[in-house]
Amino acid sequence: MDDTRTDAGELAEYGYQQELRRTLSAWAVFAIGFATISPVVGIYAVVQLGFVFAGPAWIWAVVVAFLGQLLVAVVYAELSSQFPITGGVYQWVRRLAGPRLGWLVGWIYLASAIASLTTVAYLGASWLYMLFADGTPSAATHVLLGVVFVVVALAINLLGVNPVKHFLNAGIIAEGVASIAVSLILLAFAHHNGFGILFDTLGAQGASGGSVTAGFLTCLAVAGWAFLGFDATTQVAEETEQPRRSVPRALLRAYLFVAFTVLLTGLAVTLALKRPEDAVSGSVTDPVFEAVTGGLGGWSEKPFIIVVLIAFFACAISIQTYIGRAVYAFARDRQLPFAPTLATVGHRQIPYVSLIATAVLAGLGLLLGLNGNAAATLIAFGSGGFYFIFLAVAVVALVARLTGRWNPGAGQVRLGRTGLVVNVLAVVWLLFEAVNIAWPRTELAPVGGSWIQVWAVVLVFSVLFLLGLGYVLAAKPHTKLADPVTSPNTEEVKAS
Repeated sequence: MDDTRTDAGELAEYGYQQELRRTLSAWAVFAIGFATISPVVGIYAVVQLGFVFAGPAWIWAVVVAFLGQLLVAVVYAELSSQFPITGGVYQWVRRLAGPRLGWLVGWIYLASAIASLTTVAYLGASWLYMLFADGTPSAATHVLLGVVFVVVALAINLLGVNPVKHFLNAGIIAEGVASIAVSLILLAFAHHNGFGILFDTLGAQGASGGSVTAGFLTCLAVAGWAFLGFDATTQVAEETEQPRRSVPRALLRAYLFVAFTVLLTGLAVTLALKRPEDAVSGSVTDPVFEAVTGGLGGWSEKPFIIVVLIAFFACAISIQTYIGRAVYAFARDRQLPFAPTLATVGHRQIPYVSLIATAVLAGLGLLLGLNGNAAATLIAFGSGGFYFIFLAVAVVALVARLTGRWNPGAGQVRLGRTGLVVNVLAVVWLLFEAVNIAWPRTELAPVGGSWIQVWAVVLVFSVLFLLGLGYVLAAKPHTKLADPVTSPNTEEVKAS
């Protein structure tokens, strides 16, 4: 049987034509998921703040975040095996809970995804500056270098799917060198601390008013960032061969491989630091770089920076890839202003207008970096949005599962009663972590920041929700659907 024809036929059952080219293999989808989650980006985004708030014991916050997000990844795998449609969470919620809630979830998802591209570009800019100069870049220089990341990611995506696959393969190789190989070398030849240090805070609780628990919770709020992005695989379902099987497998494999790499790197760095107390005090602002150059020697500085930069660029490229598809899916259903334009597919069979629009928005988000060190605020902002989306999807899936509106057994991933247990635990974890991330903390705001920055997650997403709700009430986008869906019908379940 012709798999391509079968995939196109299934897509037609959902009311869509095959506009995007199905050229992504299971490996290519894995590469997109791996590069988006990115162990290099994840570990470098959280390790500094982890040491400051929990000391060497920060690694246990990463373990907790990994286990919690594994539950979520399993729920997403179930959903993606049954609904292999570009749009991911928007499509799932629309079909399981109705188009209004689907629109709101999709709206906040887009904002969070764009914030994640801004964050990766902002963090990568520091490494780009280190390649050519010493010290710390000015705020304006930092922002301009971040724009370079966004522009490069856009340019490569506009070349088409095949160039993106090649760059992501290079990113995986860079991740392997920068994370796994270096970590093994550090563990074998350059560790300066015993395993007992993993249970010591070295006084880091001082940054949280003397409370070890408060410090660990703050660290856990940041650690959640390391396990975002596995849903990127679901956004390319319509470009994937045999997506019901390939997408969920790629999602879980990418997540587990990244988690292993993050934990290995975190362990190696913590044990390799000659003076971990300097990372706790903040006098060492980059524990990873300090551990690697200290363990391998000064000659490794520039090569290591280049390898890390490749990984950061791959991450930015993959994020841009799936954001463009998410906007395209929204616009294709006429759910956004200028929808016909945003849904345009070019001769390379890519949604190039959506890619350009999201790159512009991500670039504008970099302007936040002009106000001092915005890294913690950006991480909290991006993480908060994604965890609210994770929670919404997990709750919708659980309710639909319990009420019979969704039959998980119709998909390729069949967990039986175990799926219900996993779904319940995922909801519990996400309720806890969403509140933990949104909790106002002065220590995660820029030094001297205003109350607005302290409450950034709550305020920004409250505003986004109200704007989205206002748009739903005023514009009624759900009435513009070509195939309005208020609940999953029997035909959809049978088709699955």
